[in-house]
Amino acid sequence: MTEKYTYTIQNENGRLDKYLNDQLPDYSRSQIQQWIKEEQVQVNEESAKPNYKVQTGDKITVTVPEPVEIDAQPEDIDIDIVYEDEDVVVINKAQGMVVHPSIGHHSDTLVNALLYHVKDLSGINGKIRPGIVHRIDKDTSGLLMVAKNDKAHESLASQLQDKTARREYIALVHKVIPNDKGTIDAPIGRDPKNRKKFAVVENGKPSITHFEVIERFKEYTLLRLQLETGRTHQIRVHLDYIGHRMAGDPLYGPRKTLDGNGQYLHAAALSFVHPTTGERLSFEAPLPEIFKETLEYVKQR
Repeated sequence: MTEKYTYTIQNENGRLDKYLNDQLPDYSRSQIQQWIKEEQVQVNEESAKPNYKVQTGDKITVTVPEPVEIDAQPEDIDIDIVYEDEDVVVINKAQGMVVHPSIGHHSDTLVNALLYHVKDLSGINGKIRPGIVHRIDKDTSGLLMVAKNDKAHESLASQLQDKTARREYIALVHKVIPNDKGTIDAPIGRDPKNRKKFAVVENGKPSITHFEVIERFKEYTLLRLQLETGRTHQIRVHLDYIGHRMAGDPLYGPRKTLDGNGQYLHAAALSFVHPTTGERLSFEAPLPEIFKETLEYVKQR
């Protein structure tokens, strides 16, 4: 089923493809450029080029064609399997790895690796996200659970919804947080100023993050965080909201930040009830080497 979007330029300027990429963050810029070439994009009811400079009053219409289903293929990619049985798999995902295929990114994902290394995966999320119960951002490292059958998938998903599955993260943030503990209870939705980002907004979805200070440094704080809800970019958005942006974060962090491969955020602990045995399983994953090295650096500053 095709979708249509209509925009009227207010005070924006710049290239047409860049403007649309900001409005449609779920699609890559190259995909949008292809739509423009195929005349799926009209400016004032006429075709245009990707480098067209939008002007105040321009009316832009985008016809998004029906998506072609992606059939993920197995790939021999090394992954850290922390635990596996007949129902579930626990993975310690490396920083920089995308969890599942998407438009413009069909390979080199965790799903491609899982299809190679794991015999069976649940089919609830279809061919693009087999077995994936929850996800973490590309540049976030750490633990996530994967379902090998639909019964396990439903159980794990219910535990996330009922808040009985426990997820703990370690994060390094800018500035010194004076409070030893705290809770950030602020609704999250799409950022109205930048469609690539999320933000605390009045009509957003309820979002709760608990934090505890592990260690304070001269210009940074090391935190342990627990999610009560699981919104997209939740920890990053909430830390930005309280004025303690995450170190290394390319999207929400400050311009002057620590070098690295992205935000210093690690899913360090995971706990859930096994779908078949009823036993509570708990796992921990050590910080990646680059995280450890950066901590030593900030300690010495």
